[in-house]
Amino acid sequence: MSFNRETDPTVHYRFCPRCASPGSFDNTSHSFRCPGCGFHFYLNSAAAVSALIFNGNGELLVVTRGVDPSRGKLDLPGGFVDPGESLEAALLREIGEELHLTPDSCRYYASFANRYPFTGTVVYTTDCVFRCSVADFTGMMHGDDIAGIEFIKLEEIDIAAFAFESVRNILSRLIDERKNVRQSIVP
Repeated sequence: MSFNRETDPTVHYRFCPRCASPGSFDNTSHSFRCPGCGFHFYLNSAAAVSALIFNGNGELLVVTRGVDPSRGKLDLPGGFVDPGESLEAALLREIGEELHLTPDSCRYYASFANRYPFTGTVVYTTDCVFRCSVADFTGMMHGDDIAGIEFIKLEEIDIAAFAFESVRNILSRLIDERKNVRQSIVP
């Protein structure tokens, strides 16, 4: 995802949300400051979760986005963490909403930075990725903002078909790890 000055969130912070006075955004501290009332707001990263779910054949479950941004592109199941919600609760909620599944177990894998374009501005996110195991896919169906579901072998994944930079980075890491494991067991 390329940088676009018009969608950078810092250009949207010109007036104080408390008193409407003109304020300024400091790119060094990533914060908005109002000289009128003293309001100080930091532009922090939003938390999001993604699930890595493999079937018994070692294929990764991927979804097709049913909404913008990037409608029709591939993605991993997941979404934003709601205020007051833990990462784990958000992960289970998102998997339930999108796939109608309940994982048997989930364990933290890694986190990846992302820029998520939404309504003309970029939302900076930290995507927290979990490896989830599901024993029974019988009731699985797409719901919420998902248009389709498929399982793909890691070796056959076209990383460019995925919507977001963070997901492409997640997949690159998974593919590299798989290659390294295979190379280490070859005599």
